[in-house]
Amino acid sequence: MNFIPQKTIELNIGISQENRQELSGMLNALLADEMLLYIKTKNFHWNVKGVHFTEYHELFDEQATAILPNIDAIAERVRALGFPSAGSMQEYLQITHLKENTQRGVKSMDMISRLLNDYETVIRHLREGADKASEQYHDEGTNDFLIGLMKEHEKTAWMLRSHLEE
Repeated sequence: MNFIPQKTIELNIGISQENRQELSGMLNALLADEMLLYIKTKNFHWNVKGVHFTEYHELFDEQATAILPNIDAIAERVRALGFPSAGSMQEYLQITHLKENTQRGVKSMDMISRLLNDYETVIRHLREGADKASEQYHDEGTNDFLIGLMKEHEKTAWMLRSHLEE
């Protein structure tokens, strides 16, 4: 017996459709940021060279691996709010807060500096988004979710910053 849904079931989770739409837009921009951060980190993982090759190669791989569950969780949060998740590179590049790395031959310390800058950019948007989720959109679930991501990113930024300090 095949089950064929007859109609769309209206989402009723105590957050207005307008607020859910705004939250979904904010989360899709975060999804784009995370996708770009992942791609940039993998690019640096593949292309790092120099006396610290092994250390940075492993560092970038660990960081990229840590981003993947966040990507999935963000996309699923958007779906839980009743809207489609962004899903193409073209769309990501239109809504991200980050800049794509197209330069070849980036020095390892510049790689770390660029990633630190990206993490700090994402952290600022996470902080702003968490505040809006709670205060403006009355969505404590998204607020909590964003705060958790912010804490993870702050730790990664601290680790990257530590490589740049003498």
